[in-house]
Amino acid sequence: QDDCSEFRSQFEAGGRLSCTRENDPVRDASGKQHTNKCLMCAEKFKKEAQRGGQSGGTGLRNRLPTSERTNQVRC
Repeated sequence: QDDCSEFRSQFEAGGRLSCTRENDPVRDASGKQHTNKCLMCAEKFKKEAQRGGQSGGTGLRNRLPTSERTNQVRC
């Protein structure tokens, strides 16, 4: 089960997740305490992105191939 499924759609390819700073402490599977669930998930996603998304993260899945990135026009 993915405790962070509600935040995956907000996760950016660079391993970033924008979170509020509300104080609602939670512990991850290892027992480490985080300020809130979003911040816990942000750390989890960042680790997944650094490992190349090996844990089912979206880190590399959201990235366009280099050929498509160079042809994009930004408005």
